[in-house]
Amino acid sequence: MAVSSTPARPGATSDPAAAPARPARPARRPRGEGQWALGHREPLNPNERSKRDDNPLNVRARIESIYAHRGFASIDPADLRGRFRWWGLYTQRKAGIDGGRTAVLEPHELEDEYFMLRVRIDGGQLNLAQLRVVAEISREFARDTADITDRQNIQLHWIRVEDMPEIWRRLEAVGLQTTEACGDCPRVVLGSPVSGVAERELLDPTPAIDEIVRRYVGDPAYSNLPRKFKSSISWLVDTPYEVNDIAFLGVEHPDHGPGFDLWVGGGLSTNPMLAQRLGVWVPLDEVPDVWAGVVGIFRDYGYRRLRHRARLKFLVADWGVEKFREVLEKEYLGRSLLDGPAPELPGKPIDHIGVHRQRDGLNYVGAAPVVGRTSGTQLAELADAAAEHGSGRVRLTPYQKLLVLDVPPERTQSLVVALRRIGLEPYPSVWRRDTMACTGIEYCKLAIVETKARGQELVARLEERLAGVDVGESGLSIHINGCPNACARTQTADIGLKGQLVVGPDGRQVEGFQVHLGGGLGMAEGQSAGFGRKLRGLKTTAEELPGYVERLTRRYLAGRTADESFANWVVRVDEEELR
Repeated sequence: MAVSSTPARPGATSDPAAAPARPARPARRPRGEGQWALGHREPLNPNERSKRDDNPLNVRARIESIYAHRGFASIDPADLRGRFRWWGLYTQRKAGIDGGRTAVLEPHELEDEYFMLRVRIDGGQLNLAQLRVVAEISREFARDTADITDRQNIQLHWIRVEDMPEIWRRLEAVGLQTTEACGDCPRVVLGSPVSGVAERELLDPTPAIDEIVRRYVGDPAYSNLPRKFKSSISWLVDTPYEVNDIAFLGVEHPDHGPGFDLWVGGGLSTNPMLAQRLGVWVPLDEVPDVWAGVVGIFRDYGYRRLRHRARLKFLVADWGVEKFREVLEKEYLGRSLLDGPAPELPGKPIDHIGVHRQRDGLNYVGAAPVVGRTSGTQLAELADAAAEHGSGRVRLTPYQKLLVLDVPPERTQSLVVALRRIGLEPYPSVWRRDTMACTGIEYCKLAIVETKARGQELVARLEERLAGVDVGESGLSIHINGCPNACARTQTADIGLKGQLVVGPDGRQVEGFQVHLGGGLGMAEGQSAGFGRKLRGLKTTAEELPGYVERLTRRYLAGRTADESFANWVVRVDEEELR
């Protein structure tokens, strides 16, 4: 037997049982997540330091008194790439920079000396005076650009900082604003585009939306959140309620009547999660207080250390709905909420495109631009067409569409013709109706590929190649995104397209998309929410995209069983059928 020649340490013994026990290490304290309510207030990333140094709402005064007079070069970088967002302003992508350089260049190398500007339109509600002012600003200050977003905003481009004081003056003169249209704050509140006029609506939530905006938007107590906060309040199941931080959905309580069901913790981007029901019933007049309580929890308990975990969905996932409800009731409301039933889903998804009857006997007409792209000129023409047909109100939808309300039945067909004449189609193809696209590389600094032009081309090609094809009442949704951030809700579409560079036929990198298939939300009976199936290596170049969607659609139509949805077909078939 070999004997070790290594000398024993002083005090060592050859009998392990006799060896003195080592002192136990003190338990490591869990690393703080930047939760204010737990005492972790030290700023932990550059975004938090910037908000600590100055409330972003204060930047408007500098824009009006300094930057608008001295120009783009005078803007403090911390204001330019941070605080400006609280007033709806993002620097625009410099033209000619390809997607391969998006993650390589520094922000100052990517940005142009112009801005994207979001006009905040809570609930999607516009009167004609407001619509005309947006159109006027587009034509005068934004090179006639205007996009309807899937958050019911209107987004303008080519905005100069020198023009912002005048733009704000005009918007605010008609009751519009850009306050907190972006940033780590409560962004636009989604609402049903037919609130107040829908035949099936039992309770109009518009007063609650208006009260939330009046009380809390622009309030410094709610302007510094861990990250953005998205809201939806609707009686009807016609907003994407399951992917918002907070959502109120109409429900009838057996004892207390109409009210709202509360959902929290939804969100997409690179870590998609669906909102969860808290199981409570909220009467209309309590919606603003409950909304503020949920925002307060996010502000105080939300994770501020790591930017990629700074959404409410991560806190809800870690706590669970029982704890979340307990904290909401005990710490923020000071009272218990009533238990409530789950909302009833409609028999089929609600689609507002086309002509529909209002509860007062008038009609509303829904029309589709292509992938949300419009212009100041078209919006002005829309205002004229609406006025000529007796309407004073227009609504925007969370699907990049628009509605004209209050149209007398005898003038409805004339309005359909007028809308079609200006490029807004009330009876679009399924491809035009169900295709959405984010801003894309044309203007967005995060994008890798073009989206709007690709979407317009895709719609045109599919209308030509698949004319007359019937894909069923539920349609076939296509959502096109320029990067992984899912601004066009990529994961919840039948066909979700996430922009990236792919290898083309000649071996070079070209614009393309990773494909997600069979996603959707719980918008009707029998539909279950889920994220699209992502197959390894399932990608397409941008040039091949129309051919791929056509091939996939034909396979679905040929292979589906009676009334089988696209999502169910995707789960059932072999992977080769999906390529």
